[in-house]
Amino acid sequence: MKIVKLSTIRADVPLARPIRTAIHEIRSVGALLVAIDAGDGLVGEGYLFAPGTRQLGVFEEMVLSFSPALIGADPEMSEALWRQLWGGINFYGHKGVSVFALSAVDMALWDLRGKALGRPIHRLLGGCRSRVPTYASGGLWLGASIDELVAEAKSFVKAGFRAMKMRLGKPRLEEDVARVAAVREAIGPEITLMADANQGFTVEHAIRLGRRLEPLGLAWFEEPVPAYDLEGSARVAAALDTPIASGETEYTRYGFRDMIKAGAADVLMPDLGRVGGVSEFVKVAHMADALDIPVSSHIYTEQSIGLVAALGNATYLEHMPWFGSLFRESLEMRDGMVIVPERPGFGFTFDPDAVERYRLRSP
Repeated sequence: MKIVKLSTIRADVPLARPIRTAIHEIRSVGALLVAIDAGDGLVGEGYLFAPGTRQLGVFEEMVLSFSPALIGADPEMSEALWRQLWGGINFYGHKGVSVFALSAVDMALWDLRGKALGRPIHRLLGGCRSRVPTYASGGLWLGASIDELVAEAKSFVKAGFRAMKMRLGKPRLEEDVARVAAVREAIGPEITLMADANQGFTVEHAIRLGRRLEPLGLAWFEEPVPAYDLEGSARVAAALDTPIASGETEYTRYGFRDMIKAGAADVLMPDLGRVGGVSEFVKVAHMADALDIPVSSHIYTEQSIGLVAALGNATYLEHMPWFGSLFRESLEMRDGMVIVPERPGFGFTFDPDAVERYRLRSP
């Protein structure tokens, strides 16, 4: 089996309504779809996402720059290819766009391997579970009123979720406390609740807020300070009993090694698009497992199911519905758990009609 083609498609996936976090306002999500063709109908698929579409062309050019190294290569030698591409991006840096591109290629290679062998990702990695805990992440945004938060939180419980995440970042600390308290009262003590500050606070504000929130029983307090401030995040983690979750904007095992050394997080959250793909996600999780640190996925819901199912220290799958309409297949959920598909590769394939509907055309 040899790679015969690497191709990309730029897409713009609309959101049901605009969303706001402490640092973002998003009306649609851009996606760069990546396909690696090995002939005989075998195609591995991956993608990258961005808040908006203006920078998708940068992703695309970097991904396509890998073509000379990939065409004619054996896709089952994904670790060798990863290391070859890693060496090739040295000049451009081992963070940022170059690692995004490497991640997309690695995703597609793992999907292709699974399809070629007729095996799902979690079985290629050594399966750990057939159902994975998940939490609702596609709501409870910062722009919602308290009444809207309460109604949406109740709707998640009615839909079968046993865990959910809300966003923080109001100008006054008391507002955030009141919002979390209202959601907790609405869902009761048995439903798991997380809160995400989206890097919006200073260390001092995060500690003050975190202490006020501790009686409300958060499962974690996510990204309380800017992601680059490992020392600040460590100060917050040391000051609070509530676990600190972070890592969605970190790159490769080296970035996570620095996070662990700094004590910057109690829960690591590698993002498939930034961490370096499946290959690096697994390395990060194993490194964390050696220190009894849990991991949780970030976005890329469909592609992360197999990873959460295979890794013993993976606690939650983030259920983000943004990209579900891109795929032929749908998630199956039962009793607050996502059922792990036994289909080959990631188990989710791009729907040509949806791709055509969302495709960005050149002007």
